[in-house]
Amino acid sequence: MGNNFKKRQQPTRRLSPVSKKLYFQSTFRHGFPYQPTAMAFDPIQKLLALGSKCGSLRIFGQPGVDVHVRHDMDGPPGSAAILHLQFLVNEGFLISATADDTLHLWSHKQKVPQIVQSLKFQKEKISYMHLPLQSKWMYVGTVKGNVHVVQIETFSLSGYIINWNKTIELTMKTHPGAIVHLSDNPLDASKLLIGYESGQIVLWDLRSRNIEMRWLAYDLRSISWHYEGKQFMCAHADGTLTTWNIRNSQKYVHISQPHAKFNKDGKPEQCKPIGKVEWKTNRAGEAFVIFSGGMPYDQACRTPSITVVHNKTTTVLEMEHNVIDFVTLCESPYISDMQEPFAIIALLQNDLVVVDLQTPGYPWIENPYPMNIHESPVTCVSYLADCPVDLIPAFYSVGRAGSSKRQGLSEMDWPINGGTWSAQGCSYAEVILTGHADGSIKFWDASAGTLQVLYKLKTSKIFEKPKSRSTESEEDPFAINLISLCPESRKLCVAGASSHVMLFTYKKTESSDEVMVLEIPIVYEVIEDEISPDCQFSGPGSAGSGNKLDLLDLENKREGCTLKVRTGAQKKPAGFQAQLVCLTPWNNGEPPSHITALTINSSYGLMAYGNEAGLVIVDIEQRVCLLNVGSPDLYGAQDPYYRVPRSPKKNQVVPEAIPLDFERQPRSPSIDQINGVCAASSTPPIQMGGSQPPIATSVTSCRPRPEPPRRSRSQDKLDSSFSRSRSSSMSSLENITSEAVQCLVFADSYTRKSGR
Repeated sequence: MGNNFKKRQQPTRRLSPVSKKLYFQSTFRHGFPYQPTAMAFDPIQKLLALGSKCGSLRIFGQPGVDVHVRHDMDGPPGSAAILHLQFLVNEGFLISATADDTLHLWSHKQKVPQIVQSLKFQKEKISYMHLPLQSKWMYVGTVKGNVHVVQIETFSLSGYIINWNKTIELTMKTHPGAIVHLSDNPLDASKLLIGYESGQIVLWDLRSRNIEMRWLAYDLRSISWHYEGKQFMCAHADGTLTTWNIRNSQKYVHISQPHAKFNKDGKPEQCKPIGKVEWKTNRAGEAFVIFSGGMPYDQACRTPSITVVHNKTTTVLEMEHNVIDFVTLCESPYISDMQEPFAIIALLQNDLVVVDLQTPGYPWIENPYPMNIHESPVTCVSYLADCPVDLIPAFYSVGRAGSSKRQGLSEMDWPINGGTWSAQGCSYAEVILTGHADGSIKFWDASAGTLQVLYKLKTSKIFEKPKSRSTESEEDPFAINLISLCPESRKLCVAGASSHVMLFTYKKTESSDEVMVLEIPIVYEVIEDEISPDCQFSGPGSAGSGNKLDLLDLENKREGCTLKVRTGAQKKPAGFQAQLVCLTPWNNGEPPSHITALTINSSYGLMAYGNEAGLVIVDIEQRVCLLNVGSPDLYGAQDPYYRVPRSPKKNQVVPEAIPLDFERQPRSPSIDQINGVCAASSTPPIQMGGSQPPIATSVTSCRPRPEPPRRSRSQDKLDSSFSRSRSSSMSSLENITSEAVQCLVFADSYTRKSGR
């Protein structure tokens, strides 16, 4: 019936999409804003706004209140960067100034803040803006030195302009520079203090539109009023602070350079510019002078810092990152009162710090926001959903017991506590695992929409400290590359940057035992004498081998591993405790390739990992290597349809048991599986010496084939067509010198009885 059989054509089905558009929406955003540029604080509603270079705007309140919006504008790159932020205190509005010289009025009264109005400056660039408390007029300074007045209710220019040529002396022939400061007098809101970059300072009367007083300073950076409104303090580019009286325009009242060092000649050394200064007073009449920068240029003082001068005592608060901006929190929002400062909010390049001013030593207040995700650079992320209900409490219990509160932190409550937050937990538990460059792993609870750290595991404690680190490689040897966690059995396997794999088991109590080490080189041996003409590999023996094969040399192989596990019994705290470490040694002077795939199956008690060189399967119960197979054995030698033409060697006798015409015929996979052609055998672990860890190697050999059984014509046609269809894909494999193991999955396979 072969010629009478006709293939019935199946009707083609067209799947119509359910929806023409596919939408993606971010549900939560965690971590520190990237490249922050501006900050504002509402002292009444206790809200903090942060702006970034990419145009993102974050509004923080109490833990859980974290709103993210973005300036989506069509313009050149960088035009959406936020340069200035200003709250309309206790009114539910926020004003942002972007790099394209546009003012945006945001309303955050609703759940998601929205832009209500925008105002574009056409011919001038915005350099500063000031909105007095409970005022309907905002003052905007520009780079040209002009001051514009914006009416908040209509969010439009009022037409009131203070031109720079009206503020300078008639004898002055140069431009005063950009405006770097605007503020009203604490006792008289009709008097506006204008500070220019060149150092010229003007007190402008808004009612009479005339100059009331003019001062000539130098290289101005910032100005701060005394609460009485009779004096103000200036910060300069040379690290000095000057105090001026509003009734005396001739000379400053006081000058100081807090961090100046004197050389042998008795002259002060040069200092960095003071970026910002704030002059506050408590109820006892004691002054607080807080400023950023001003440190000497020498090598020992390059650390970013904020300085607090109180009662003739100077305290330098060293910061880990550059200071972008800072705000002094006071109990009274009115600048004409004794404000009683109690904290400092410092916006750093990669962190947000709050300092307690009421406790001696000025300790930091613990940050409840998950902003320390990148405390060490994140190198790996794993997400688990629908976890067992007891998993998160288990992590929290060991994390709380193991990480006692850091010493030196303040007991003060977090001052940014505005907004309302109703924790809407999902019906299932969510856990996020982050691996870091320093070898640490953090476990986060993401179930309630917030990100709360549960537990921190430091894998670097397992190993000895490296004696020397290669300058050519910038990668940390302990960096985490892959994470695989079994939530049911609470077994964790981790792959690191040094091609090492670690196995951890969860325990509620402390223990003290030795960590077992398996040194497993993923290499293979090629026996030249037994290679048949059609059994040639095209794959790497180990990482970095290029196109040549690496031979297993047991004497020269032990060039050492990148890491060395600590010997002897180790004290392990409650939580995840290391049980097994698998190291991949160097081969022929070349380091092993990174682990590219990792998985664990607690039901079978197996752990598998692979790289460019091959695959390893380890019995985690017996702690032995079960299988170590090279990449050629996975996609090369055992593939019956992979053939590389190769001429026999000279004077080589072809075995009579293998007919030449049979060698040219394609074969079915079942035939080769029956005959055992090019079978790979794994040698059992070899004990190298008395205390050496076991080494598992993979040896591949080819044996003469027996006489093949008879095959039907249909089978030949099927096999030949299948071989032709694979020719293009196999030719591409021939050009690839390395095939890395990219994915590993333990799959359960069960035979099902047919219901028929």
